[in-house]
Amino acid sequence: MSNLFTEEQVERVSRLFEALGNKTRLKILLMVADSKRPLHIKAVAKTLGMDYAAAYRHVKALEEAGIVEIYEVGRSRVLSLKNQEWLMSLLLKMVEAIPSDKFSQIEQ
Repeated sequence: MSNLFTEEQVERVSRLFEALGNKTRLKILLMVADSKRPLHIKAVAKTLGMDYAAAYRHVKALEEAGIVEIYEVGRSRVLSLKNQEWLMSLLLKMVEAIPSDKFSQIEQ
């Protein structure tokens, strides 16, 4: 193992990339970022055309990766980004790191 990262750091980064490696989860993150306010998980599910349980599982994976926070407002569950500026910066750096012609190769 590399001396650059501890086992705990490797685990945390792995969970982050696992969470970000799913199109639905990325769509959820971008939806919350675009709204500039917390969103009800029901609204996320409806917008993505999925049932609440499926949306909640994706949101839960994002929470476990430390990207979003879930809290209750009345009888509803709401999610918000923990650090929107950091997350958007990370996503932009990831997109910039891969030349656009490489994306078509990845999708094949």
